[in-house]
Amino acid sequence: MPDMNVDLLGRNGQAQGEVANQIMSNGRLNFGALRPYVGNDGRTYVTCYKGGNPTDPTSYVTKPINTNGTLRRDEWKQLDEALTMISRSRLGGIDDLISKGLTFNLGNAMGTTVLEWHDVSDAMEANLTMDGVTRSVGDRVKFQTNYLPIPIIHVDYEINARVLAASRSLGNPLDTTMAERAARKVNEKLEAMLFTNTTYSFGEKDDRNANTIYSYVNHPDRNEVALTTAWDAGAMTAALILADVLSMKQASIDALHFGPWQLYIPTKYDVVLDNDYDATTSGTTDTIRGRILKIAGISGIKVVDTLPADNVVLVQMTPDVVRLVRGMGLQNVEWDTEGKFITKFKVLTIQVPQIRSDQNGKSGIVHLA
Repeated sequence: MPDMNVDLLGRNGQAQGEVANQIMSNGRLNFGALRPYVGNDGRTYVTCYKGGNPTDPTSYVTKPINTNGTLRRDEWKQLDEALTMISRSRLGGIDDLISKGLTFNLGNAMGTTVLEWHDVSDAMEANLTMDGVTRSVGDRVKFQTNYLPIPIIHVDYEINARVLAASRSLGNPLDTTMAERAARKVNEKLEAMLFTNTTYSFGEKDDRNANTIYSYVNHPDRNEVALTTAWDAGAMTAALILADVLSMKQASIDALHFGPWQLYIPTKYDVVLDNDYDATTSGTTDTIRGRILKIAGISGIKVVDTLPADNVVLVQMTPDVVRLVRGMGLQNVEWDTEGKFITKFKVLTIQVPQIRSDQNGKSGIVHLA
């Protein structure tokens, strides 16, 4: 499987990566034109979005093109169905953002190279008077402009013409293994952008690094709590684990973020939380996990395979703390052809998690490590 790529589109016409450079050169990238199919009459067609409701078939137009197509319409459907199945696989953090409505949809994903957003300062005070006439001190909210690069995450794969011909002659469905693996790699990168110590920067920098994509574990404004003992260590007790979680909750409250929270744990802590909270009491049925879920404001605990060992994250699930900027879901496109024997394809998406804090550096993310 070829490497997974993250292309970045920045301000001032800057681009990094093959797909990004093509977008900047051509002004846009019409994905309908990159999905040519062979019709029943042997001619090649493309179906392009012309505007309107994306779910309405009348919002699309089909046109013949003077190019030899590779796949038939049903074969494109098989590739797309493979992506749909992969997109339903476990993506703990990304799924939470989508299910809780913490998303921001871009109107024109290909035309949006950066997302411009604002944070605000605290301002104004209420006065206490008897007559209500005395004027309070004049003040106004200060808006600060920030920029978030919009990446294109993509993986290349290819379909051999001989394999395709054999599939058609035998009446077998198209082998979608490569498309599935490419989609899995894209999804894994999305999840890693939330939970691993990786940043993506592009374009001009400033003192606040406002043009950088951060994760839960490296955002500069996250609230850090020291982990004194690993949760799976022999000396660790259920009460001490609970104390760690309470310390994380308090850190969020101190930063003026009051929940609701989602707790994320690494894979090796999953079994630890299944142990009895009080092993000395006969007949107890409450696990450590169950006891943590009794803490007010904690709505769930989720295991994240990409979260580094001995790292625990508590996130206030509100859009002022985190949201998923969505431009385009997983998409199959035909990219180019090498001679007549190999056709290259890409699985790509335009999505990025956005970690946010206010102008005072207050964040609803707590990182225990």
